[in-house]
Amino acid sequence: MGDILNVSGLVTQLRNGARIVDDISFSIKAGETYALLGESGCGKSMTALSLLRLLPDGVVRTSGKAQLDGVDMFDLHEREMRAVRGGTAAMIFQEPGLSLNPVMTVGAQIAEVLELHQGMRGALVRQRSVELLGKVGIPDAARRVTEYPLQLSGGMKQRVMIAMALAGQPKLLIADEPTTALDVTTQAQVLQLLRDTQSANGMSLLLITHDLGVVAEMAHQVGVMYAGQIVEQASRTQLLARPLHPYTQKLIAALPDQRRRNQPLAAIPGSVPPLGSVMQGCRFAARCDQAWSLCSEKMPDWAILDNGQGVRCHLYQDRGTLTGEKVNALKGQDDATSDSTPHRESIILQVSDLRVHFPIRTGILQRVVGQVKAVDGVSLDIPQGRTLALVGESGCGKTTLGKALLQLIPPTAGHVQFSGHELIGLAGGELRTKRAAMQMVFQDPYASLNPKMRVAEILEEGMTALNIERDSAARQAHIDTLLDQVGLAHSFKWRYPHEFSGGQRQRIAIARALAVSPQLLICDEPTSALDVSVQAQILNLLKSLQEKLNLSYLFITHNLAVVEYLAHEVCVMYLGRIVERGTAAEVLGMPRHPYTQALLSAVPRIAGQGVERIRLEGDLPSPANPPQGCHFAPRCAHTKDICRAGYPPATKLSSTHIVHCYLYGEG
Repeated sequence: MGDILNVSGLVTQLRNGARIVDDISFSIKAGETYALLGESGCGKSMTALSLLRLLPDGVVRTSGKAQLDGVDMFDLHEREMRAVRGGTAAMIFQEPGLSLNPVMTVGAQIAEVLELHQGMRGALVRQRSVELLGKVGIPDAARRVTEYPLQLSGGMKQRVMIAMALAGQPKLLIADEPTTALDVTTQAQVLQLLRDTQSANGMSLLLITHDLGVVAEMAHQVGVMYAGQIVEQASRTQLLARPLHPYTQKLIAALPDQRRRNQPLAAIPGSVPPLGSVMQGCRFAARCDQAWSLCSEKMPDWAILDNGQGVRCHLYQDRGTLTGEKVNALKGQDDATSDSTPHRESIILQVSDLRVHFPIRTGILQRVVGQVKAVDGVSLDIPQGRTLALVGESGCGKTTLGKALLQLIPPTAGHVQFSGHELIGLAGGELRTKRAAMQMVFQDPYASLNPKMRVAEILEEGMTALNIERDSAARQAHIDTLLDQVGLAHSFKWRYPHEFSGGQRQRIAIARALAVSPQLLICDEPTSALDVSVQAQILNLLKSLQEKLNLSYLFITHNLAVVEYLAHEVCVMYLGRIVERGTAAEVLGMPRHPYTQALLSAVPRIAGQGVERIRLEGDLPSPANPPQGCHFAPRCAHTKDICRAGYPPATKLSSTHIVHCYLYGEG
């Protein structure tokens, strides 16, 4: 099978000469998936933009060749290149919400590709657009083709982007982080769609990602990229069985899972050096615990081992020879059940039948014609010093529940008791005083930190509001202590948020939450958009803070690997209701609700677990019009007549394991 893409010696640099893609070479065979793996800032996306000649101003390609289906793309005139983009090669960008034109319908945007690259006109264009939307799994495609991007969910926008890319029948599809921040079921649908398209059309795929689970599920060949260079290249099987480069080893060791539950994750210290910065020697040396003097003095050569694996590292001097015992076994102890029994004697938060309904208004008089039942009768409790994970698809009400606990969104009904005190009904200063011990860490630290305030001012704001440490010197000392707790230097307090990396900003957000000495942290997807190495740092920090300060966490997430590592108990939420709850060992090890089983089966894993993939049909129903009976019934393979008659009551499977499903209760 011949190469569809062959890249040789690609160099892309800033106009001042600083290289940001440095001597990249790789090839992709027809029908093959090549994964470009690495942290944010390594140059993966810039490599893809270089290939399609879409570089931003101030960045230029200076050398190298890229042959696509036998044609050198860098020799083409711009008019010829426009025929390649969207035709022979297409690209799915990382953020579909920013890539789709907000003032054009979905159908009109697909029609552009069909008219330009397929020469279609008139009714045939609409027919093909509807057909493409149906192929990518969008229900009611004939109606959706007339809608605008704002009317679609995140997963549906991503599928529209895929439909646009496939409209030109490309031989090569470049997918730049196509599943970042998607929940596991939507991610599984997108990945399955890409695999099905490859099988049907023989399309090749350049997959850019930092998710090792996605690599394990999708890739045939893998290139590990660091600071503008490929530092290791191998087949998927070779890379996961025996990673050679210290960077690759650390990426794999940083993954959270059940085996590493009672031990710190192997976080990589520091961060990726800025692209284009002048560096001597190995670019990973400053973060490598296996480096010696040569690593800082000389750039390592590319070495190819006897098994075909390629690596750029001084540890490998001769073909197939390792200069020390440098291959990690990456084994952990399975201690997941050692602390799985919840501590019921000291419940710090107790939630009973909490409801958050938003009125639907229409007409000039804004009459209420319905309710969006975002949270619909949720009950849960969190013991002191424990972590309760709240998991589910995007749109199921997790974040709304977290905000309602703090009354950032007013609850419609129910009870929230914190340390024995009822919070519902309190207002003003009394509410602020009572909920001071509950703080929230938001999903996007950059959006939640005031860009015009220094770190010291951000941390001091909560103390001022609650009259904590009135003396200025005492406050500064407290701020220094907070920075110590989250692993930041004292000098950082005089900087602004934009001067920090994503992981550092999340640490600042955690420090802000700790500033008023809370007992409970509500963490809303705090690691969803972070690289695996930064995620490991944040998870280690949260775990150490819990041990030192006896903190309780409500951890809202769709990342089940994080849940396996961090949580003591798990609640699974679907369309505003808890459908299953229990200890982490019970819910993750013995899931009973069909929805929980589908979620767990959709998680891409490095090591095959023998779990059969359960494909959910359709999307999450609207909370404004939930299905009759069991809300999951329209998507469930085990639906019976009774499931549509009424919502299933709670069935107790053990003293801690509860499920709402007629498979185990009445009926």
